[in-house]
Amino acid sequence: MPSLLTILSVSLGSLLTIAIVAVLVYWYVQDITQKKHTILRNYPLVGHLRYFFERLGEYFRQYFFLGDRDEMPFDRATRSWVYRLAKNEGGVIGFGSTYRLQDPGALIFVNAPFPVLEEDRLPTPPLIIGEGHCATPFTARSIINVSGMSFGAISAPAIRSLSRGAAAAGCWMDTGEGGLSPHHLEGGCDVIMQIGTAKYGVRDANGHLSLDKLRELAAHENVRAFEIKLAQGAKPGKGGVLPGGKVTEEIARIRGIPVGVDSISPNRHLDIANIEELLDFIARVRDVTGKPVGIKTAVGGRMFMNDLCEATLRRGLDAAPDFMVIDGGEGGSGAAPQALADHVALSINESLPRVVDALLAAGMRDRVKVVASGKLITSARVAWALACGADFVNTARGFMFALGCIQALRCHTNTCPTGIATHNVRLQRGLVIEDKAERVANYASSINKEVDTIAHSCGLRHAREFSREHVRIVQMAGQSEALSTLYPYPA
Repeated sequence: MPSLLTILSVSLGSLLTIAIVAVLVYWYVQDITQKKHTILRNYPLVGHLRYFFERLGEYFRQYFFLGDRDEMPFDRATRSWVYRLAKNEGGVIGFGSTYRLQDPGALIFVNAPFPVLEEDRLPTPPLIIGEGHCATPFTARSIINVSGMSFGAISAPAIRSLSRGAAAAGCWMDTGEGGLSPHHLEGGCDVIMQIGTAKYGVRDANGHLSLDKLRELAAHENVRAFEIKLAQGAKPGKGGVLPGGKVTEEIARIRGIPVGVDSISPNRHLDIANIEELLDFIARVRDVTGKPVGIKTAVGGRMFMNDLCEATLRRGLDAAPDFMVIDGGEGGSGAAPQALADHVALSINESLPRVVDALLAAGMRDRVKVVASGKLITSARVAWALACGADFVNTARGFMFALGCIQALRCHTNTCPTGIATHNVRLQRGLVIEDKAERVANYASSINKEVDTIAHSCGLRHAREFSREHVRIVQMAGQSEALSTLYPYPA
């Protein structure tokens, strides 16, 4: 006689089988009757495998199929290098490099036959922004700095980690267009307050610029400068986008907007429609705050810089922006239309030398400090930017990797698995602020050190002595060309 346990096991197994068959029949009927997906209508049940593997495809490619130098937007070799710097493990490799020196665009630095001796090296000097043109100029110490990432686009623990790490490394932190939060000030780092097209953080009840709020922000000792955002490389001509699911009560209060509603900035400042209005706006903010005021923009051609220089020279050098942040078309963003991210604005490779040349030709180069931005996360790319004529480099994604970003490409979904670009408290738990702050500081300090190492190899005493003669760019035929030949200095 079968035992009671055996009978129950058979019954449960039968019920489970019936349940599974019922679910499959339900899915089958649903698939063949729906009208949205051709694959499912023609291949019910089996068609779901196609969508399953499509969703997982980018992750399989990232870890199993693509080579160390093949992935986009950042390959595995580059990410691993940043991780090692952030962990203070050094950027040392063995058995040779996987960097393809023959590929078009490859960077080659011109080493000196007699490098600078240790005792002859000099510390890379800081630069003063706004000296002689505002009441409180800003002394910037680090070549590499934290680019604009809004509180909202990234989480409070991420902002707090960046603030503490930036303070330890002596670099500045840009607030992004989401306004100044207490988390930006927590670590005591130098802060650049960005004024976006929606005027978040400095807007009145009607969304216009509030001079009282400007004064209030300028009173913070750590707020060193203000940056007027005209355009971002990833989405020029499109304002910032923060999905309603990420607009928490705290973020809404800081920005001055409703809770849970999509935060969509205008595609340009409503009160800045031409160069003259831009210079007026710069002067207004500088007069009210007493601090340096710059602009951030992407460049599509020569007209903007030519017009800006001509208008500034008519008014006098006091009217010039104290600094310019040039963002390449390859710049990143938590959310951007693919048409703009893929096809609008010049790459930093082309836009940076054009901007520097325009300032040189106008005699404004010493007056306006230049900050380069756009996939410049390695020491070689930072050194290239200095050779082109930049004074500083901003990076967002480099510091995101230092925080632990795994390039999951889910920044806009509020489901970031590393807790960086999400407000899900459970996911944020994995981001330990004390540890990540140390990694941020390590990354910034290591980049500055490695840039100096490249400079010394080129026979320079410090990194601010780089010029275009020190860099060669590999061309289509596999031969390199001097950067000074590709982009000669203006006469």
